Amino acid sequence: MDKIDVIGFFLLGISTRTTNQGGQAAKDIGDLWCRFMDDNILPQIKDRVSDEVHCIYTDYETDHTGPYTAVLGCKVNSLDNVPEGLVSLAVAPGTYVKFTAKSWLPNRVAETWQYIWNKPLNRKYTADFDVYGCSGCNQEDARVEIYVAVE
Repeated sequence: MDKIDVIGFFLLGISTRTTNQGGQAAKDIGDLWCRFMDDNILPQIKDRVSDEVHCIYTDYETDHTGPYTAVLGCKVNSLDNVPEGLVSLAVAPGTYVKFTAKSWLPNRVAETWQYIWNKPLNRKYTADFDVYGCSGCNQEDARVEIYVAVE
């Protein structure tokens, strides 16, 4: 767990509104990933900085127990050209605590988030995010970096 300053960035992708209550987020975000892959979203993001996929958690109604928006996409250089069907998001710079999930497997990422929810962090609930890099890696071997906005 490292505390770091993150430079703000722009993201293009697709989104869903969800909640962690009753395991709903696991279903909704899983469906979002399926849509991202099935609809071939990555090549539609023309001005992307890299092929790393980010899942941003934002627009929190309260905290991690209330509704929020998940946006799955890639960093881009600007928001000047947003293709139809995609959403844009500007993530403000800020201080984050970085965690690492030891695999891309959904249960490993979920376990890491469970750990985070139980940590006494002074969270801002502005925009938290996961970074899925190494697209050619085996999902069990790849790591997911998780950034949580803090005061």
